[in-house]
Amino acid sequence: MPAQLQLPSPATTSAPASGAFAASTHARRADASAHRDSALERRARLTARLAKLAASGHLAPLARQIGSLGGCARPIRLTGHRTRLDTATGQILDHLDTRHLPTGELLVRCGNRRATRCPACSTLYRYDTYQLIAAGLRGGKTVPSSVATHPRVFATLTAPGFGPVHNQPGVSPCTCGTRHADGDPLLGTPLNPEQYDYTGAVLWNAHAPALWARFTTHLRREIANAAGLPQRTLRHHATLSYAKVAEYQKRGQIHFHTVIRIDGPTGPTSTPPTWATTGLLDHAVRAAAKRTRVQHQHPSRAGEANPAQLSEPSVFRFGRQIDVRAIRSTDFTGDAPVTDRHVAAYIAKYATKGAETTTGTLDRRLRFLAELAQYDLTDHARRVIHTAWHLGVKPQHTHLRLRQWAHMLGFRGHFSTRTRHYSTTLAHLRAERTAWRTGQPDTQTPASAEPRAGQTYGSPVGDRAGHSTDLAAGQRPGHRNITGQRADSDTTLVISHWQYAGTGLLPEYEHLSDLLTSTRQTRPEQPTHTRRPKRSSDRAGHPVGHSTDRLTSAVRAGAVA
Repeated sequence: MPAQLQLPSPATTSAPASGAFAASTHARRADASAHRDSALERRARLTARLAKLAASGHLAPLARQIGSLGGCARPIRLTGHRTRLDTATGQILDHLDTRHLPTGELLVRCGNRRATRCPACSTLYRYDTYQLIAAGLRGGKTVPSSVATHPRVFATLTAPGFGPVHNQPGVSPCTCGTRHADGDPLLGTPLNPEQYDYTGAVLWNAHAPALWARFTTHLRREIANAAGLPQRTLRHHATLSYAKVAEYQKRGQIHFHTVIRIDGPTGPTSTPPTWATTGLLDHAVRAAAKRTRVQHQHPSRAGEANPAQLSEPSVFRFGRQIDVRAIRSTDFTGDAPVTDRHVAAYIAKYATKGAETTTGTLDRRLRFLAELAQYDLTDHARRVIHTAWHLGVKPQHTHLRLRQWAHMLGFRGHFSTRTRHYSTTLAHLRAERTAWRTGQPDTQTPASAEPRAGQTYGSPVGDRAGHSTDLAAGQRPGHRNITGQRADSDTTLVISHWQYAGTGLLPEYEHLSDLLTSTRQTRPEQPTHTRRPKRSSDRAGHPVGHSTDRLTSAVRAGAVA
């Protein structure tokens, strides 16, 4: 018979842990247990509140209003009223008062593009950016499909080096002698922080927008010189269209990804001249990037030389790594390594990423430098922010407003810009989505529950376009009023008054939003249809239905448990 394993009891343990270690271990366990118990108690308390709303019949309209936000993490709360009148007859088309809404307030999506601030709104922004970039490459969305035959390239402009950093130089190991994995936190950090030029790195980020503006000027000059034309007459022969997005490298420096296209004299609807080729555009981009310089203008008077200014860089330029690739076609083939889909998806991905995603810095402004103590930052990111904060008080850098942009590592430009002729606009894409929603039947409300004038409980409530709480209602051609009739914006008068009430949901409403999100994610898949399913990008931002009966059952079951 095998011997039984004897487990030592706490009273008979021969080698007890040291007092300090045991005390710290017990303290950590006690804190974790207390945190878990408090989280369970809070969840049970919030579920009990929702159960009371379900018992009184107020949960369903509340779920409709919160569900219409599409999972927005921090919606904007407004109070006030809005009335739409027919100017021809004086008839009140509808009236909305936030006191009659389930939450007592109008909830509007925040629309933040940052993935760390609001994943739902940033996802919608990324989908719209993809459509905007793709339309300028292959047509669609008011852009003719002939743009696919125009010369276009995908270029990347990087920052110069400010000191050796940990990297992945191909097959060879890093300078430190080790091979770093993709998720290694050392990637992008200086090999010797004491010798790294933090001042130059911050000032280059601050001058990056001016560098880009100067680059576009030199690019038009290089295209005109290659074509043998004066620069002032280039616009009579061709139009330069581009869209760019700024991205943070792991070392905290900005670099630009841009799609550049040559059109005819009137834009994408006209044919480019015969001399406009992809090779000419490639040469012009490289030449313009090498020529671009920005001189740091000190606000001090001419002739004065400050020793503190002499040690700081006064001329800024792009790095030596300039990548320019031709965009071939819309298909994934071996002869076309860079395609329209590749480029659009790549740029859209970085449209919602900031420094906080790449370098682990902040996604909001600092009021005091002491606020950094409450954030878990890398030493490299902390030193960059400190450098920007201290440079902001120097007289020669006051015009850069470095303290205001210290959380962005000194960069103070727009992340995504484009020329007017490149493609459509985000406003046009949102208007298309609004028109689609307006034409869709309301599947969440039975026909017998159609609202009357002044009544909003019968339909999903929120800031969704096409509903009675849409802020732009009455200002859109052909908007449908609450009686189902089309209302012309030329004969509609909108009288409204809105007041900001706060940002974010109350705890019980936030708990309900989490339940709605989990209900949608755990819903069983629908049977397969013969019709080809739409891509996820086509469904972006469209209303997603949910069952309030299932949610009510779940809330009641959770309250009982």
